[in-house]
Amino acid sequence: GLALLPLAVSPAAAPGGCPSACYCVATPELVQCRYERLEEPPRELPATVHNLSIAGSNLSVLHRAAFAARPLPDLRLLRLRHDNIQIIEDMALQGLPALRTLDLSHNPLLSVAAGAFAGAPLLRTLQLNQALLAAPLEEQLALALRNLSLRRLELAGNALRALPAALLPAGLEELDLRNNSLQRLTAAELRSLEAPGLRGLRLTLGANPLSCDCALRPFLAWLRVTAARLPDARNLHCAGPPPLRGATLLHLRPEGLACAATEGGEPGQLETASYVFFGIVLALIGIVFLMVLYLNRRGIKRWLHNLREACRDQMEGYHYRYEQDADPRRASAIGTP
Repeated sequence: GLALLPLAVSPAAAPGGCPSACYCVATPELVQCRYERLEEPPRELPATVHNLSIAGSNLSVLHRAAFAARPLPDLRLLRLRHDNIQIIEDMALQGLPALRTLDLSHNPLLSVAAGAFAGAPLLRTLQLNQALLAAPLEEQLALALRNLSLRRLELAGNALRALPAALLPAGLEELDLRNNSLQRLTAAELRSLEAPGLRGLRLTLGANPLSCDCALRPFLAWLRVTAARLPDARNLHCAGPPPLRGATLLHLRPEGLACAATEGGEPGQLETASYVFFGIVLALIGIVFLMVLYLNRRGIKRWLHNLREACRDQMEGYHYRYEQDADPRRASAIGTP
């Protein structure tokens, strides 16, 4: 769309009329409203618009029927990026029956009503990149998406620490989870991906801090079997532990991943248990040794006494020989022919 900006015509010259704060690029079918600080969607949009982009405004709240001031029966793509949208009310998309792609990326969403997307029954692609950082919205979004037939969901850059299983409707084909905070996919999360309605789902997981320890084994085993479901599988690398930092996941073997202690997680629990057991065994050995010493204290005392006497006799023998060798009379007698 940006490549067409040189072809933009002035609002007055645009066929069918263009909003005063926007541009109709080449034709009224593509409308861009960029950084005009709008507080509500423009009302004088061309009825024939197919793609509408509003960026850099201050929409704040998408009210009910926010785009229904004039029927937009042909609008298929709606981009609302960087618009400071915080609240989406019920039926906010009413009057957009043909809408198939909605982009709400880079908005600090705080509340999404259960019927927020009900006015767009044909919605197939929802982009929420860097839109879930301001508040935990998984439960609200799960309700809002329950009656949609999404095919693509983008959740990149949202600091997610786990697979948002509640947001994966049956029939979803593509899920973008790049640039989040995922260290692994657990066995339970992998089982959810094998549900009948998600077996064809393709994931993208690049730029996540994957921890290549023993807790990653289920995911690595799954990845080696179903790599075709991860288009960026060859670009997945370890973020830790240090010996494996930067290693390519597909070059590792599950059995080669060691357990390493980490704060508040599953990795390292087995190793910690092993250290505890080893410490208990050493303590028992020490106790038994002390008991043996105590029960045999008289014998040990006698043995130490005998050892001391033997050492004394030996030292007295050495002392006697030294005195004999140092006697000058004996030395002169030896030297006289």
